[in-house]
Amino acid sequence: MRIGIFGGSFNPPHLGHINSAETACRSLGLDKVLLIPAGIPPHKRIASGSPEAGMRLELLKAASEGREWAECSDIEIKRPGASYTIDTIRELKSRMPDAQFVLLMGTDMIATFEQWKSFEEIISLVEIGAFARADKDEETIRKKLEELREKYGAKASVVKTQVLEISSTELRSLLGERKGREFFPDSEYSFIIKNRLYGARPDYDWLRAKAYAMLKPSRIPHVQGAEKAAEELALRWGEDIDEAKTAAILHDITKKLSLQEQLLICEKYDIMLNYLEKDSAKLLHPITGAAVSRGEFGVSDAVYSAIRWHTTGRPQMTKLEKVVYLADYIEPTRDFDGIDTIRKLAFEDMDEAVLYGLGLTAESLREKNDEIHPVSLAAAEYYSRLCRNRSGA
Repeated sequence: MRIGIFGGSFNPPHLGHINSAETACRSLGLDKVLLIPAGIPPHKRIASGSPEAGMRLELLKAASEGREWAECSDIEIKRPGASYTIDTIRELKSRMPDAQFVLLMGTDMIATFEQWKSFEEIISLVEIGAFARADKDEETIRKKLEELREKYGAKASVVKTQVLEISSTELRSLLGERKGREFFPDSEYSFIIKNRLYGARPDYDWLRAKAYAMLKPSRIPHVQGAEKAAEELALRWGEDIDEAKTAAILHDITKKLSLQEQLLICEKYDIMLNYLEKDSAKLLHPITGAAVSRGEFGVSDAVYSAIRWHTTGRPQMTKLEKVVYLADYIEPTRDFDGIDTIRKLAFEDMDEAVLYGLGLTAESLREKNDEIHPVSLAAAEYYSRLCRNRSGA
């Protein structure tokens, strides 16, 4: 077998890495490429706040998902101390003595190759495949490889590839700004967002696409309206707009699921339910929606809570909880008796608006002979007392 060795800090791995490795696999006739994250890189420090090596390995697995030529290896993570390439090559040669190995490296690495530990032994044990950008550094790489051939008898080839014109430092920064999604396979970007690595916050278009795919098509206009209303309310009341939008986008993601499907989610996340919730998909969806939002999209505790209480409300709601509760009530597609009143109140007095909304819900449930959730009753009592005391009545 001809096996490529592609190592690095992979902090984070991105499409540039994956596409370059795939190009090398084709152009050099490789049977597979080993993607090997360094445990402790010998020539540079891992940036502060970066995932530990095991997590970077999981990122690589997500980035290479579905690519048959790729195999992720923990060989350097398991080995203590600095991750020197020569040690990795020796270990791989001992495991697979009949394999032909090709060491893949980029422009910066080939330029400093003669400074590497035991570089001459590396040359004796493996071929070298050097990535080059056809429009920039191909000629420089070719000259360097020719020098290695003449001086050390190296077997070396150029791999023409599209190198990503962005640094890892820039990518890490972009992730915290809801940018950079285009530089990652979706499987890896989802993993980054789920675990909130690098302080990542999801690209809104990506988050909407994920959320809408979980809804009935007829519910999408409601969610779009709730996001708009949540943004307007957050702006009016000085709440975090990003948190409000995120909660609104995700608040109904389990709404279409059956009662049994929602109960399975509760079992998965070890959620305790009361007697009403166990028999009502409508009451379950904010509970399961909050759990899935945290489990799959890594939302903050504040967003989790806003989704959790957007249907029943609760006493002493946070400002964000009130924003999402009211946004769900007053978004533009809603049309019922009292809608104009609650829309007006929502921008004048949130507590009065919440109380009004709780009253509308209670009235609707009584008309259907349905039991009102105890938390809603407690919330109505709390906000009624709060509003009376505040008015001096």
